[in-house]
Amino acid sequence: MEVLQRTANRGSISTGYDIDNSVKLEPDNTEYLSRTIGSTSNRKTFTVSCWFKRTELKAGAADANGHNLFFSGVDSTNMVSMQFHTWQDTNADKLEFRVVGSTNNYTSRRFRDTSAWYHIVLAVDTTQATESNRWKLYVNGVQETAFDATSYPSQNADTVNNVQNNVMRIGTKPYAGNEFGYFAGYIADYYHIDGEALAPTDFGEFDEDSGIWKPKAYTGSFGTNGWYLDFVDGANLGDDESGNGNDFTENNITAADQATDTPTNNFCTMNPVMLTAANTVISQGATSLFSTGASGNTVVGTIGVSRGKWYWEFKHIGTGGTAYWSAIGYTSSESTDSTQTAGGGSGYPSKVALLPNGGTFVNGSIISGKFNTFSVNDIAGVALDMDNGDMYLYKNGTIQNSGNPIFTSIGDFAMPVGSVYLNGCGGYFNFGGFTSYTPASAATDENGYGTFEYAPPSGYYALCGKNLAEYGGTS
Repeated sequence: MEVLQRTANRGSISTGYDIDNSVKLEPDNTEYLSRTIGSTSNRKTFTVSCWFKRTELKAGAADANGHNLFFSGVDSTNMVSMQFHTWQDTNADKLEFRVVGSTNNYTSRRFRDTSAWYHIVLAVDTTQATESNRWKLYVNGVQETAFDATSYPSQNADTVNNVQNNVMRIGTKPYAGNEFGYFAGYIADYYHIDGEALAPTDFGEFDEDSGIWKPKAYTGSFGTNGWYLDFVDGANLGDDESGNGNDFTENNITAADQATDTPTNNFCTMNPVMLTAANTVISQGATSLFSTGASGNTVVGTIGVSRGKWYWEFKHIGTGGTAYWSAIGYTSSESTDSTQTAGGGSGYPSKVALLPNGGTFVNGSIISGKFNTFSVNDIAGVALDMDNGDMYLYKNGTIQNSGNPIFTSIGDFAMPVGSVYLNGCGGYFNFGGFTSYTPASAATDENGYGTFEYAPPSGYYALCGKNLAEYGGTS
């Protein structure tokens, strides 16, 4: 894994400003937001600010078009844009942005931490006499200064932003009449300020205790083509809350794409950095796991815990093979390598995995009778008790194994694990922040966090930042 920034936000710090919702964007569903600009305004000075959490990284030729956060302009050679580079290994997952024309700027570092939320601000003011002041990029409150390529516009240059009839897009960009380069992940608290080049402190601040960058409420003006998307209205996720009425059109986006995974309450997802084979696909906000080949693959979650009581769900969908799901307990001396399926091998002496036929792997051996047959569309619930080292399983809300733990002596550290085997098997995880199935009951934990099909058992909580801060888990 990459070395994590000290300022990276995992949503486990206290804040007086809560972000309630985000939007989940998925390339497989060609999801994006768009808005046609009604009238020309300031083309020289503006600010773009947003929070994001990536859920897919560069993964070969299929990602040849980038993962786009912002586009404003005419086409792929005449635009203002921000995207993550995905078509060359040399620049993979670096932030690439354009201010004028078709010249790219590249950060030196890569953005590959899929467990954390990032905040980015691009402030443009081409009227500045000093060329390096004509655009500034900030990440988590700190100005970015290391670039592999930079190009500054001439003084007083007009950009194609804020031009009548040009189109703004969030999550994609146009090329040869088509949309491409879809963003994969979550986006929250999105601002576009027309006529001002602002500092990151207009949108966030450093926590005085932890030094972590966190969001705060913006109190300034927006300008003619300014807008603010808070994604709170599930029926209208493109609704502009600035007061300008600069609403966006939702393209292939529905209320089901609204999430509660945000910078102020970061939820567990499955970690694409930990994928061990190309034949396993993580998608849908890193909550969907499916196999596309005839070999096993294991992926772990972005949050692990050392104490507390935790709950999550898994809906079995694929029928092509065996879908394992499990919690793996690591002691301090055990390996965290994920090259094996959760149910086999000697690398995981503390583990449990579920088979659709009702069998259960415990310590690499199949034990029958602990779980009723697990069929397509069944929802399994995990109740992980790290205070006592036990794990309980539920099927469609009913506890299994006569109410006894299905596994004991977990160890001093555990994390969610998904493992799939054979083409077509898999399903949907639900840690409470987002899931690909719509929970009919919309149950929450006792703190009101998460959205589940079945209510978590008493004393068990969703794997999210606010609960981790309260109950002492390890993220």
